[in-house]
Amino acid sequence: MDAVTFTAEFTSTVEAGRLFKALILDAPNLIPKLMPTIQNIQLVEGNGGPGSIQEITIVEGTGIKHVKHRIDAIDNENLTYNYSVIDGDGKPEILELVSHEVKIEPSKEGGCKIKNVSKYHPKKGVEIKEEDLKAVREEALVVLKVVDAYLVANPEAYA
Repeated sequence: MDAVTFTAEFTSTVEAGRLFKALILDAPNLIPKLMPTIQNIQLVEGNGGPGSIQEITIVEGTGIKHVKHRIDAIDNENLTYNYSVIDGDGKPEILELVSHEVKIEPSKEGGCKIKNVSKYHPKKGVEIKEEDLKAVREEALVVLKVVDAYLVANPEAYA
């Protein structure tokens, strides 16, 4: 079966560069401070560029212990970031791989638009439905909303 693709778009009043710095570039430092369920985010392989592997450790009691992301592409100038969930409890068993393409674009109003294209690649012989992925998709949105709220409440952060 081919990958199942979802596209989600969000708007923010936060300037595009600020959101990219906080959400993408400083995620290992900022996200564990803002989200008590995330114990840490650490680079376990590579230098932070394409091909690098990040491991996210989640506190006990959440049902997920860790997730590994592979950074596929990062472009600080065009504010794009592509990564794949390659291992861990956070990747549903029915999936081989989950890839995300994130693009943050400035908006005319001074904020930005965030576009996330997620591709869910099932294991051979497995058929997936949209409802199978609802929880996984919603978890990713939580991180974006928490970082956005932090930046709105702290206009000097990442300025």
